[in-house]
Amino acid sequence: MGKMSKEKGKRAERELAGILRGYGYDCHRGQQYNGADGSADVVGLPGIHIECKRVEKLNLYEAVNQAVADSIEGLCAQETDDIPAVFHRKNNRGWLVTMRLDDWIEIYREYEANKETEEN
Repeated sequence: MGKMSKEKGKRAERELAGILRGYGYDCHRGQQYNGADGSADVVGLPGIHIECKRVEKLNLYEAVNQAVADSIEGLCAQETDDIPAVFHRKNNRGWLVTMRLDDWIEIYREYEANKETEEN
């Protein structure tokens, strides 16, 4: 990875962290604090292991596999079971989130359970 793409990656991580802070989460770049030890690219979103990608062409399966592998490394190092997710965007496009269906269902079931509790 060249110097320009590394800088673009860092800018993307800062941008995403800023957006998540706007939603009320205390997020910041992860690599600057922990190094390449399975830590997320952006930390501070509880329960989610964030892999951040800011590229025009992205192999989503490869990116998800990287997020899963990094989250497993993080699990071994930090005793967390965060759900791996890829946050990504192209130039002049909004941010998207890609994750495994099983993980999405886990989040959705939690949402449903909370909704049912609120209704009762």
